[in-house]
Amino acid sequence: MISFALAACGREGNHVDDGEDVSPDPVTSVSFAKGADISWASEMEHDGVSFTDGKGAKDIFQVVKNLGMNSIRLRVWVNPLDPEGWSGQNDVIKMAKRAKEAGMAVMIDFHYSDIFADPGRQTVPSAWSSYSNYADKAAGAVASHTTSVLNAVKSAGVVPAWVQVGNETNNGMVWNAGKIDWDKSGSARYSDYAKLSNAGYDAVKQVFPDTPVIVHIANAFSAGDYDGWFFKEFKEAGGKFDIIGLSHYPMSESGKTWSQMNSLAVSSIKTLASKFSCKVMICEVGVRPASSEAGACLKSFMDSVKGLGQNVCAGVFYWEPEVDGKWKPAIYSKKGLVCDGWGAYDMGAFSSSGTTFTPVTSILSCFSN
Repeated sequence: MISFALAACGREGNHVDDGEDVSPDPVTSVSFAKGADISWASEMEHDGVSFTDGKGAKDIFQVVKNLGMNSIRLRVWVNPLDPEGWSGQNDVIKMAKRAKEAGMAVMIDFHYSDIFADPGRQTVPSAWSSYSNYADKAAGAVASHTTSVLNAVKSAGVVPAWVQVGNETNNGMVWNAGKIDWDKSGSARYSDYAKLSNAGYDAVKQVFPDTPVIVHIANAFSAGDYDGWFFKEFKEAGGKFDIIGLSHYPMSESGKTWSQMNSLAVSSIKTLASKFSCKVMICEVGVRPASSEAGACLKSFMDSVKGLGQNVCAGVFYWEPEVDGKWKPAIYSKKGLVCDGWGAYDMGAFSSSGTTFTPVTSILSCFSN
């Protein structure tokens, strides 16, 4: 297993000696997470981008903290497609240390892929390709990778407040090994996915026993349908989680207003928290800054979920607010990659003047309340 851990992490791997003396600080505690996933920030800085809030802050962590945010979410890929290793283990450790130094809680988000994982794409990491049809072997790789990354995080003196095992796993993870089999019925569909997800869960608990584990799916507006059928069947298949994670993009569903989307998402949160006796985290939220209603949309949602109480909703993370709708990562322009030709993300919440990026406070001011 040790030899596999080294191979699986490739250029991003940092093996930690079992005997290394590590005494990290306690988990940073926040009563309600008001956070941002700023995983792109290190590549942006590499590209010469600087961040400011116009009030003297020059560091991206301090800028978002001054907006009222208290938490940072960081994705981790197995072997990132970019040779610089953005969102790989080394990059994540550097960013996690910066978050800790800024006094912010940290969420580690495992995609178990070399690129973005979401409901339509859960591409097996290249290092695991021979396991793509073998759930037991893929589960071992998930456990090894999770342990390796978290031991390195621990060695850096950071204790994550939350760990997410899998990203938007509506159709499972690490395809095809952990793909949900919709041709089957009930919990039988989830057998292989639960095996992989639980491998991640157990690995987290071995390194950080007190850190809650999140299982995350997209589409908060429908997540509570039929008494939360997804998590019901996942649990019946033996799936484990401490917190339910959801994505919410209220201005992205045709045929529904943002107000309707917010109402449906809040209903889902209440249903899931009650049904499964756990907190629900909005791991991703985003609005369209070009809309004059973007600020009102996000404020309405934030006010609603904070009103549910901390035992129902654990917090909200804005996904990549630090971009301006024009900047995009280098891999989006590299021929032959799955992401070749992807456009710039259009739900960031910063504006730019040259290479200086400043938050759009009309959208993000709701995090300060």
